[in-house]
Amino acid sequence: MADPDLIDDEDAPLDAALNASLGERLEARIDATGVRLDKALADAFPALSRARLQALLADSAVRRDGQVLTGGSAKALPGLYTVVVPPPTPATPQAEAIPLTVLYEDADLIVIDKPAGMAAHPAPGSETGTLVNALLAHCGDSLSGIGGVARPGIVHRLDKDTSGVMVAAKTDRAHAGLSALFAAHDIERTYIALTRGAPSPAQGRLATRIGRSTGDRKKMAVLKTGGREAVTDYVVHQTFGEPVRPGGAPLAARVACTLHTGRTHQIRVHLSSKGAPILGDAVYGSGSPAAPVRAAIAEAGLTRQALHAAVLGFIHPVTGERLRFETAPPPDMLRLQSLLADL
Repeated sequence: MADPDLIDDEDAPLDAALNASLGERLEARIDATGVRLDKALADAFPALSRARLQALLADSAVRRDGQVLTGGSAKALPGLYTVVVPPPTPATPQAEAIPLTVLYEDADLIVIDKPAGMAAHPAPGSETGTLVNALLAHCGDSLSGIGGVARPGIVHRLDKDTSGVMVAAKTDRAHAGLSALFAAHDIERTYIALTRGAPSPAQGRLATRIGRSTGDRKKMAVLKTGGREAVTDYVVHQTFGEPVRPGGAPLAARVACTLHTGRTHQIRVHLSSKGAPILGDAVYGSGSPAAPVRAAIAEAGLTRQALHAAVLGFIHPVTGERLRFETAPPPDMLRLQSLLADL
């Protein structure tokens, strides 16, 4: 099975980071007293959400000094706490006749232009209607099984609300070859983003560490230590709207981002860290865009982050042929860009 760390950044469910802990016995000593047990446990086991810990308490999976605990509202007592996280039981995705925009297909792989709103594979909150469900109907039993029961054929991911080019493996040899290319960062990947303001300078490289935010475990963040290397090259293609003050940033911009690594939410985190978050990004879009930009977003009907995986290029892992695919952003982004150009 492919190493999940080698799978691309975008559509990992927020609890996917817990995969390393699934099926494990976790231990931590808690010295605090007078604190609600579920809160104390969440502080001691940061890889587990408070809701997850409450469910584990209800399942008698939490012990203090060997004694089973069941109530999260009780006060924590000092002691050695043990949490046993059972392995997941993934449901087998069902084939669903969902139309796909196929850019290329042969016996080994398939390249599609994924629409916004489609998750790559089943996950909590997106059990059906995913790319995997569509591929099972389109490809039948030919999808590679290396990805596991829940995500056959999936080599990399895009956020559910990010549109664009994706490749999936139909054979195990293609899956292994594509995984090796992604692991070696030997893949051409360029995204188009519409941003609030514009990153400065107009062209550059962002090389940071990205990991789970220490302040909000549901988000990723640029970290000073820890995390994993993340490298993004960006170029501002076009700016929109005059700066509010002399020397200030434009109201919005069209930015091309080329990935050299594939960390969870990498482009969204990197652009936000440059003070130019992606328009429509409810997670990383800190601050509100200017009123004319908000009006353009509403008129364009954009209800997601304005991010599109425009280019995917790679060497075919079986034939050795060089393949490159490029698609234009979908109508909501094109309409928004047109409206921004009139500011």
